[in-house]
Amino acid sequence: MAGGLYLVLVIFFGLGTGMVAKIKGSSFLLWFLIGAVLPGLGLIAAILYRYETAELRRQCPQCGRVVMLHDAICTRCGHELEFPETAIEPVDPTLRAGRSATV
Repeated sequence: MAGGLYLVLVIFFGLGTGMVAKIKGSSFLLWFLIGAVLPGLGLIAAILYRYETAELRRQCPQCGRVVMLHDAICTRCGHELEFPETAIEPVDPTLRAGRSATV
């Protein structure tokens, strides 16, 4: 009986952690697993994790793909990226209140 209750608790923590991470633009499956393995701590980590949609972006000079500013290599063509002079606004700029797009 206690094992079944623990399993239900783990599933709900996994779902909650995954949904919080998905809202922030991260992987649902990865955070579901983190929330299930570390119930409570995984959920707290997902809540404190940054919004992916609030990160500044840049364009790859080789293939033109828009990638996150903190990416060192383009995920499409493998080109090594130098730190740019300017950046592209985030997907959701309302989450970056008070921060400029110039680097």
